[in-house]
This record gives sequence, C-alpha cells and structure tokens, in this order.
Amino acid sequence: MSGTGAIVSPPEAPTGEQSRARYPDQEGFVERGGVRTFYDLYGDGDETVLFLPPWSVVTSRVWKLQIPYFARHFRVLTFDGRGNGRSDRPRGHAAYCTEEYVRDALSVLDATGTDRATIVGYSRGVPRALTLAAEHPDRVARIVLAASPTRFTPWPPLAAVKASFEERGRARQLRKSSLALASSVLAHPEVLRSRTFRLALRRSGPLGAARHMSRQRWAEDYDGFLEWFFGLVVPEAHSTKLVEDLIGWGLQTTPETLADTFVGEPFPTRDAVLALTARISCPVLVIHGDQDVITPHAWGEALAEAVGGQLVTFRGTGHALPGRQPVRFNLAVRDFIEDAGPVRDPAVHRSDDGRPRALFVSSPIGLGHARRDVAVARRLRALRPDLQIDWLAQDPVTRVLEAEGERIHPASEQLASESGHFESESAEHDLHCFHAFRRMDEILCANFMVFHDAVRDARYDLVVGDEAWELDYYLHENPREKGAPYVWLTDFVGFLPMPDDDDRDRFVAADYNAQMVEHVDGLPGVRDRSIFVGNPADIVDERLGPNLPDILDWTRRHFDFAGYITGFEPVADREALRAELGYEPDERVCLVTVGGSAVGLPLLRRIAESYEYAKRAVPELRMVLVAGPRIDPASLGGAEGLEVRPYVHDLYRHLAACDLAVVQGGLTTAMELTANRRPFLYFPLKHHFEQQIHVHHRLQRYGAGRRMDYDTATPEAIADAIVQEIGREVSYGAVETDGAGRAAALIAELL
Repeated sequence: MSGTGAIVSPPEAPTGEQSRARYPDQEGFVERGGVRTFYDLYGDGDETVLFLPPWSVVTSRVWKLQIPYFARHFRVLTFDGRGNGRSDRPRGHAAYCTEEYVRDALSVLDATGTDRATIVGYSRGVPRALTLAAEHPDRVARIVLAASPTRFTPWPPLAAVKASFEERGRARQLRKSSLALASSVLAHPEVLRSRTFRLALRRSGPLGAARHMSRQRWAEDYDGFLEWFFGLVVPEAHSTKLVEDLIGWGLQTTPETLADTFVGEPFPTRDAVLALTARISCPVLVIHGDQDVITPHAWGEALAEAVGGQLVTFRGTGHALPGRQPVRFNLAVRDFIEDAGPVRDPAVHRSDDGRPRALFVSSPIGLGHARRDVAVARRLRALRPDLQIDWLAQDPVTRVLEAEGERIHPASEQLASESGHFESESAEHDLHCFHAFRRMDEILCANFMVFHDAVRDARYDLVVGDEAWELDYYLHENPREKGAPYVWLTDFVGFLPMPDDDDRDRFVAADYNAQMVEHVDGLPGVRDRSIFVGNPADIVDERLGPNLPDILDWTRRHFDFAGYITGFEPVADREALRAELGYEPDERVCLVTVGGSAVGLPLLRRIAESYEYAKRAVPELRMVLVAGPRIDPASLGGAEGLEVRPYVHDLYRHLAACDLAVVQGGLTTAMELTANRRPFLYFPLKHHFEQQIHVHHRLQRYGAGRRMDYDTATPEAIADAIVQEIGREVSYGAVETDGAGRAAALIAELL
C-alpha cells in the first residue's frame, strides 16, 4: 500500500462499554495490505445488510440503535473503519481514500461469505456506497444514502476548511480561512439566503469551522474540537447522551490519524458523484435531515434526483440521523428493503373474533410493576369480561405472569434484558439509577422496536405501559407510530439529582425532565391517560429543575390519581395465615427480601452475617432470606439455621405473616408491609434517586419503616435493629385497598 508508512494497532478491546442489546454472533479481522479491519456479524436472515462506517471519528458502534432491530429480520454486518475502533491505523493520508474503504468492505463481504448485500452508507459512508454500487453491481442489492456529503451546491464553510486545514500558526490559519469563507460567499450570494447557512452561523459563529478545523488545532485541543464538532452534528435539544457517545468514540482515535482520514477522503465533487450515479441501476433510498449543517439538505435532494432514488426528509433533524431518530431511520430502511411501502395507517382494530385486545408492558426493574399490573388486569377483566390481555414482558416479570396464568406475547423472548443491565451498573449496594437509565438507551430502543413489531403485526385496542420508558419516549418522539389508545402508569415523577452529584449531573437530570415536560405538554394526545399510583401527598416537594415546573403542580395537571395499588386486602387473620405458611406460633419470623434483581446480593450477605448476633438475643428467631429470581441461593452460604429460599410467588402473604421484614428500599415491598402494618427495616440503595428520595418521602408520610444506612450498618448494628423492631406494634397510616379498581375504571373508559 504505497504512501502509508507504518501501521498503528488499535487497543485490544474498547473500554468503558455499556451493556449491549445485541452481541455479535461472529466477530473477526480481515487483513489487506498489512492493515487489519475488525468486523461484526449478527443474525442469520436470508438477506444481508452491510452498515458501512462513516468518518473514522466514530466506530461501528454508531449503528448500535440499528443492529438489534435489523438482526432480528436480516443478517447484519458492520466494521470499524480503518483509523478507529479495533481496526488498524495506517499512517499517511493515502491510506484513507474512498477506494481503500471500499476494498475493506469487499474483504469483509468475502470473509463472511456474503455474495450480495443491501449497503447502508451514512455521511462519509455515502461515497463508499455509491462506489460499491457503481463498480461492483453484482455485490449490491440496493443502497441507502443518509446525510450525504456530495457537493452539489456551494458550501462556504467547507471552502474555508479546505483552504486552511494544513496552515501552521493560528493567526495565519484564521486569516486564510476567513478570506476563503468571504470569497466563497461573495461568489455565491444565494448561499446567504439559504436557511442552512443561517443555521450554521447561529450554531457555530461566522468562523467556527475556521477556528476548529485544522491539523494544528486538533493537535492542541482535540477534546475541544470533538465537543464543537459533535455539537454541530447533533443540534437537537436533549441529546446529551448521544453527544457523549460520539465524543467517546472520537477519543478512540488520535488527532494525527483523524487528520489523515480528513485529508485522504475529501467530500466528492458534483462531477465525481454524477459519474458514479450514471452507472448505478439498483434501487436507492436517500435520507436527509432538514436541520443538517454538516451536509446541507439540498445535497440530499440533488443526489436523489441524480440517482433516480426516493428521498425521505427527516424534519427537525440534523446530521445524526441513525442516533437521533433511530425509529424513523429503522422503519424507513426496513420498508425500503422489503419494498413494503409506507407503514400502515395507525388505527384501532379488533381481533378477528371481535374481542377487544390489550397489550400490557411492565417495567422489569423489580417485580412491583408486575404485581400491581396483574391486580389492575384482574379488575379490568371484571369490567370487560371479553377483554383479551397479552403481556410483552421479560424476566423476572414473566415469572409472576406465568404463576398467574397470564398470556405472554411470544415476542417477549426478543426483549433485551433491562434487569441484567441494571445489575451490571451496580456496585456494593450502590446503583446510580439515573446514570444506569441513561446508559440503557441502546436496550430501550431495541425493546421499543420489538414492541413496534408486535403491534404492527397484530393490532391492539389498548396499550398499557407501567414505567415502560421505551414506549413513552419513542411514542412521543414518533407520535405517528401510535396505533391504539395508550395508558402510562408510574409511581414517581421526575429524575432527581443526588446530593453528591456534580453540576453536569444536575444539568442532565433537569434536561431529561425538561424533555418530558416538552413531550407531554407539546403532544398531549400521545398519552390518552396518565395514572399516578398514589396520591398527591406522595409527591415530593421539589422542582423538576431550574426554570421547570414544581413536580406536584405539574403532576396534578397531567395525571389521574388512583391511590396506591396493592392488589390484595390486608390480612384479617394473621395467625391462620402463619399456620398455612408453616410458621410456628412461638417463632419470631424475620423475612429478608431484596426484590427481583441481583442488585441486592451484597445486602443479603450482610444480613446473613447478622443472623448469629440476632439469634443470640432472640433465641426464637427464624430468619428467612428470599434470594429472588436472579440470585443463586447457593451464593449466600449462611450460618446453621438460616433459611434461604429462591423466588417465592405471592411473597406479600409471607410479608404479612412475618414479625419483621428487612428489605432494600423498593416501593412495592415497603408498601405491602405498610398496608399489612408490619415493622420493617429498609436500606435504600446508594445513589438510587427513587429509593433515596421518592420512596423515602412516601414512607415518611405513612410513618412506616425504619431507614438504615448500609455503609454504617455492620452485622452487629443490623442485629441490634432486628432485636429492637421485631414484633413491635406499629401505627402506620392506612393504605387504600381499591387502587387497582380505580386504575382499571380509568383504563376501561378507553375501551
């Protein structure tokens, strides 16, 4: 490979990776001319989709919101473009011309036994896709061209960058780029009138590109360049996570390598593009955002006309089409591949037998959502006996549903694990819930696409989402995809920062809340009913963020209040229940449970260590540890006499029968104990804003439970608390018993 010089190898593996929604079925390297290219293969469909790498300022993870969806329907290939990710970094700009990336793509196709594929090119991947289709038509079934950098009309910032990129010295570089910008604008006065140019000026300033786009500038302040550049790539508000991802991928290469990629592969000229399009005969889809200031929308329009392809414009969207509008992007590309035409018009349909149908989606983070949703479903069936209910659910929710004889939608098997993600984010009794939620974006998008397939293939008359964040977010982002009345249930409102969060954390939490406010206020028809599981007094006295509404005031305006949903009547005869469950009258039963995930394992172990101390003070003590569905009971060990049980269905009955419970801090278990007036100790997870703030506030209102701090709770301290609290008479506030009925009545109105 002439002119490339030495080759720099990549890191052995990417660092700081979050949980993925889909892992590769095969991965490997192809080597060509001494340069290794890393690729991933997913799925086993009859057709193959190759997602080409864009500019090597990012890795193939830029396709993370596409891969899980397409891998369920097709065979999917991605590879890291040379210069980033796990591919090599050859030296010299000659190694980064379009032809080299095209040859890499052909090598990946050959290595994976792929004769022919749909090629998806995004940004700098577009010229590569055009070249593949023109020069290797036998390997290309069709092409998708997104955010095309094909220069059909003048773009002054690009002229300024070209003039000064290699210039040394800040003053000389700025002077040269300024002159290039001015002469380009004077030569093309129509550019001044263009909406795209005005957007670019507003977001970057008149000399933004001149200041940041130079080899010397990158060497001096590469981080600053990435922040500036990706701020232009993603101009949409509420995009903090996407920008963080892009910057993280940009940091996997070096400014020296990136400069080589920039010089080695300039944006193609109009004549070069026309020469390629004249040779292309396969179907073409062009996708472009009308807010794109990196590659103007006019370029996408001209490309679609030149190649005779279909143009799809994403309104209100910038350059980051796959990341910022993944649902629209995924559906447009899939429909193009399948030649299915537009998505069917949303409408409410009944099943063939005339019965109304509902789809319930319950959050799998803990089991409380499933328990209360089953209670609501029972009451809903009492009101509408002909109603058929399906559940789109994953472990551990499915265990509750199976025990209740509920009907689980077969697509549930395709859901990515949210509980597994939260477990991977936890430390010792520490889970920054908001950080974990933000880092679950890939899983949430993948699971929304599973939901979308389910309701696209079999229409429903009603959708109920209990803290089903993926539904609420993506339905508001894509309101046209709503095909049935939609109900949102939650027991808290507002992401709240923790005391030790920094300014960035506080800003991001407020930004997420601001987006929720904009979604709900701006699109009031998406949620047909919002139901708060509780009462106004259960809402914390906080604001959603600076210059944002008060949580209570905003919730009152947008929610109906069902009261708390227990799903059971408080136990009238505790002694009879104890006898039924096998607890002796003279035993002091301490029940320990930490919910449906494995996050509570350290707490279970700590409490197990306290058993011997407590047993000495209370000889009649019987301690039962409930490991739950995702913890191996054998991992707990335990002293002689300590009982360890796996998942226990109808755990609320055991909680009602115990003399003391020790729990983590989740709302459902704590409120079950409150409703049955049982003493309990609770240990909120560190940095878990819901347990630390929302749940704690509600328990204080009921005067329920004794809060414990895991960091200071030694086994001896826990034993002392057990001795003090076990069997204590309590005077909690009364918990209503008709919450499920109230919620069901509100939902039934939509049928």
